[in-house]
Amino acid sequence: MTDPAPTADHHRKTGAWPLIHAERAALAADLADLTDEQWATPSLCAGLTVRQVLAHLTAGASLNAVSWLAGVIRCRFDFDKQVAVRLAEQLGATPDETLERFRRVVPSTTKPPLPAIALLGETIVHGEDIRRPLGIHRDHPIDVVTRTAEYYQGSDLVVVAKGRIGGLRLVADDGPFTTGTGPLVSGRTMALIMAMTGRTAYCDDLEGDGVDILRGRCGTG
Repeated sequence: MTDPAPTADHHRKTGAWPLIHAERAALAADLADLTDEQWATPSLCAGLTVRQVLAHLTAGASLNAVSWLAGVIRCRFDFDKQVAVRLAEQLGATPDETLERFRRVVPSTTKPPLPAIALLGETIVHGEDIRRPLGIHRDHPIDVVTRTAEYYQGSDLVVVAKGRIGGLRLVADDGPFTTGTGPLVSGRTMALIMAMTGRTAYCDDLEGDGVDILRGRCGTG
């Protein structure tokens, strides 16, 4: 007898860590055969290549609260500098080393002083920052992206999302996610997540009277 697919309730009870590990493993698999040219492709994170974004994810999975705070103090509370320093630490000498370092943190439960759901959001969003420019598609489990969208619609922690979608009504057409009131923005849950976290490219995947408003807010905050 086949076990039923995990439900949203199941994911909430088991916590975010199994989902984070699954997303990391899927990303590592997707990047296994990249060429040097592909590793140098600009990501959706301004100024960063796909290789650099992967190193950033490795850094996030390697820092506990103490080491994160020590780095912040060392960088004199310049958070952008802290991110750049930690990224450089995890980049490695070659793309193969960058990927190997990421593979080693796939099962990690180490994190900065953030809730695990925030780390799930970072993993999913940065994974798509990498995949989209490379033309790689992942069918994310709908329960997982719904949970991620629900987190972002109520949070401006790490990245402005709640503030970006104020006064808009977001409705997923592939799952149960919906939030807000106002002009409509409709599309895949994944596209809604990426747009609400400021990725302008994903506005092209959305429909409704509120899309142009949301597009104008992307790249800010």
